[in-house]
Amino acid sequence: MNVLVIGGAGYIGSHVVLELLEHNYDVSVLDNLSTGSKNNIFPKTKFIKGDILDKKVLEKTFKNHFDAVIHLAALKAAGESMVYPEKYSINNITGTINILNYASNAGVKCIVFSSSAAIFGEPKYLPIDEVHPTNPINYYGFTKLEIERFLEWYDKLKKLRYAALRYFNAAGYDPKGRITEIEVKTENLLPLVMEAAVGKREKISIFGSDYDTEDGTGVRDYIHVTDLARAHILAMEYVIKNDKSLTVNLGSENGVSVKKMVEVARKITGQEIKAVMADRRPGDPAKLIASAKKAAKLLGWSAKYSDAETLLKTTWEVYRKKFKI
Repeated sequence: MNVLVIGGAGYIGSHVVLELLEHNYDVSVLDNLSTGSKNNIFPKTKFIKGDILDKKVLEKTFKNHFDAVIHLAALKAAGESMVYPEKYSINNITGTINILNYASNAGVKCIVFSSSAAIFGEPKYLPIDEVHPTNPINYYGFTKLEIERFLEWYDKLKKLRYAALRYFNAAGYDPKGRITEIEVKTENLLPLVMEAAVGKREKISIFGSDYDTEDGTGVRDYIHVTDLARAHILAMEYVIKNDKSLTVNLGSENGVSVKKMVEVARKITGQEIKAVMADRRPGDPAKLIASAKKAAKLLGWSAKYSDAETLLKTTWEVYRKKFKI
């Protein structure tokens, strides 16, 4: 089966490609390399450098008769999206509409879309399941929710089946050490902690110490990127086998506080990792924890590598080698 991974040179995309190759799929990667790296392109893949806003590139690409498309090409900085909504409108929404049009016209059977827990906004209850109200509090989350709605219409009108995978906090690296490029332009906790561990930054800030949690810091549901990658393949196979679209949440179903994550990082890295307390950020909830029961039931999926120790060990191995620690 022939699969196109859009954004396949990026952090999550490269892990998805690796999982596809392990399942003996034919894989092509389309990426503009704005945040991805050519070092993440595996020898067995076909690589096309191009942008989802370039219709000529998409027209040429979709002549290759793909059975499925995995779409991970999105801008994802929530804070930036509130300052530059036009940038997120053009890339995330217009770019995805381009993909949907070329994919449906080319007879693609399935599209797997990387959605986000950001579509939910402030949690009304925990754990967050698929029927939880959607009310994004940042423009990034809004773009993801709008794309889910586009997918529903293309399913009805064009018979383009989809899987919308609502990620919680992706982290970690391939446990076998086959992916070695660090993320660029990221504000996620683990990369920031690692930058402090290798001396690239002086300290990290912990935003909020007075939440209603065990240690006062925010609690998040982290999912190992390898677990996440496996879910993409299972979701794609489910949609194609059943000719039926799918929307699922993907998380570990366990929360880890920011303070706890930093403590585990110090233990694993052996580094000081200076952390300072800062004021809460607007819109940051005290806790975010997923329910992944639907993914378990329909896909047989569960998180295998998503404990704090594995997340940090696999990440530290990449940073340690990169910075020669």
